[in-house]
Parts: sequence; C-alpha cells; structure tokens
Amino acid sequence: MGSLVTDPDAFQRLFEDFQHAAFKLEVRRSYGLPSEDEPFQKFLAGGDPGIEWLRSWLDLMEAETSKGKRVDRVRVIDEPPSDYLRFEISVTPHNLAAGEDIRYLERGRAAELTLPQYDFWLFDSQVVAFLHFTDDDRFVGFTTSQDPVEVLKHCQWRDRAWTRATRFSELPATVTVAT
Repeated sequence: MGSLVTDPDAFQRLFEDFQHAAFKLEVRRSYGLPSEDEPFQKFLAGGDPGIEWLRSWLDLMEAETSKGKRVDRVRVIDEPPSDYLRFEISVTPHNLAAGEDIRYLERGRAAELTLPQYDFWLFDSQVVAFLHFTDDDRFVGFTTSQDPVEVLKHCQWRDRAWTRATRFSELPATVTVAT
C-alpha cells in the first residue's frame, strides 16, 4: 500500500484516469466532508440543502460516464438509516442522473457476506484506493495498491456486494423517508 495522499486533485485524477469501471463500497454511517457540513445541517433542520455543494462531483461523474465509463457504488445501510445516510439517500437521484449506479445493502447482510468494514474504490479491477478517516469521520486522504492479491480480494468483495444489493428504485419506504 502506498503512502497517504491528501491532495484533492490527485483524488479527482483517479476518476479522470480510469478507463472502464470504478466501484465503491461505502460502509460508514457518516462522512465528515467540510463541503457537506452546511447542507447536512440544513437537511437535519428540515430544509432543502440544494445540490450546489455536490455540483463538482456531479459534473465529474457526468463527464466521465458520458465517455462510456461505469461508476457503481454499494452503500451499506442500517434500517432505519443514520441521519447522514438519509441525507445521502435524499440526493441519490442527482447521482443517478449524473450516470452513477448506486445500490444498497443492509448491514446485517454485508456482515453475512464477510465484506470489509472499510470504504474503498476499485478502478478497472487493477487499483484499490483505500479511504482514510479520522475518529470523528473526517476524510483525510487515500492510499492505493496494485498488489494482485489485494486487487483480487476487492474484486471478489465488489462482486459479492453488487449482486446482492438493492437498486435505489427498489428501496423500501422505511429507508427512503425521514425517520
């Protein structure tokens, strides 16, 4: 595994440089990204957080998926989901419109499948990017590995999660509505 990379431009380049498919497994109950702090607080107060805070990501996804690239995610969720996951679910239609395919897997099912308990991105089944967070959920950077054993293990986890995950349109109302 490489050293910790904290440069946001380097993270964006992972998405610009992959050729075919990117996959993310999301297992955290919350994420601390400064750009999301204010919109998340608006959401918690019952307001509309808008999507301007998400615009750069949506633009990147639209640009890359318009080239024929796939960007897939499986989000591991509890029922009921955490406040942060409800916030993410509320903006998922925008992610889908930008070309991502996001699916959901109940946490107990993820444990049965022996999925890892950390987030990762897998690019072109060749590079694994491990996402690193502080104890208070702040994203601090990523490390990568191209080790074939590590990559294969993550490809298997991707396949296990993806084939058992539920499409956004099929989520039960108890997951998609505010609780």
